[in-house]
Amino acid sequence: MYNTILVPLDGSKLAECVLPHVETLVRGSQAKKVIFARVVEPFRPPMSDYVINEEQIKKVDKEHTEYAAKYLSEIMSQVNYGSWVKVETAVLHGNPAEALAEFANKSQADIIVIATHGRSGVSKWVWGGVADRVLRSSCVPVLMVRAPGCVPGI
Repeated sequence: MYNTILVPLDGSKLAECVLPHVETLVRGSQAKKVIFARVVEPFRPPMSDYVINEEQIKKVDKEHTEYAAKYLSEIMSQVNYGSWVKVETAVLHGNPAEALAEFANKSQADIIVIATHGRSGVSKWVWGGVADRVLRSSCVPVLMVRAPGCVPGI
């Protein structure tokens, strides 16, 4: 049922809590491809007296992209889903939810497996919710995995 599984990661241990679920999905559905993706948001200098030029901004963006690629390579080296599964990485740029939803369609992903903090109410409104925005903006099914330590409630 799932040939291509998209796994967004942000570099946190929380996001990596999806990895055992991905392995179960891969083995259960005989998936052919897993894509680990990380979104790099464009660097926006803080408002201050310090002036940063365009060249410096490009340098920071390049460093963030390289760091994201290195992180994804490390994750890729830790998994072993079987010889039939192709594992790829993708470093995306832009707004995380928009970039992931667009990439899911472009890569023909069959499902997105993403971690969620499980926040609700005001904290979700204040902190945002990338997983929630991916769920609402993607045409691809989304499996949201609650982070360990989630507290039930509304």
